[in-house]
Amino acid sequence: MRDSALNTLALFASFGTLLCCALPALLVMLGAGAALAGIVASVPQLIWLSEHKIGLFIFAAAMLALSGGLRYQSRNAPCPIDAIKAASCKRLRKTSGIIYIVSLAMYAMGFFFAFVAPYVIG
Repeated sequence: MRDSALNTLALFASFGTLLCCALPALLVMLGAGAALAGIVASVPQLIWLSEHKIGLFIFAAAMLALSGGLRYQSRNAPCPIDAIKAASCKRLRKTSGIIYIVSLAMYAMGFFFAFVAPYVIG
C-alpha cells in the first residue's frame, strides 16, 4: 500500500513538471500561443509552477528516487499464499511499475522542455 501511494505521489509530482514546462513549450511550438494564453487566464497557478520550476523538479526527482528505491527494495517481497490475494498483489505490482515508468517519462519530458530545449532550440 505504501509503495502504491508513493508511486501515485511521484506521478502527480512529475505531472506538475509536465504542466509547468512541457505543455506550454508544446503549445508554443505548435503555434497555439493563443490557446496557452487562454489556459493561463483560466488557471493562473501555472505561472506559479513555472516560476518555481527548480523546486518543483527537485521535489519530483526526490519523490521518483524514493519511489524507485522502495520498488527496488520490495522487488522480491513475497505475495500472500491465498490465490486471490496473490493475484491482487501481482496486479498491484504491475500497475505500480507502469505508474512509475509513466512518471519517469513525464519527468524526463518536462526536464527536457524546461532545461535542455531552451539551449538547443534557442
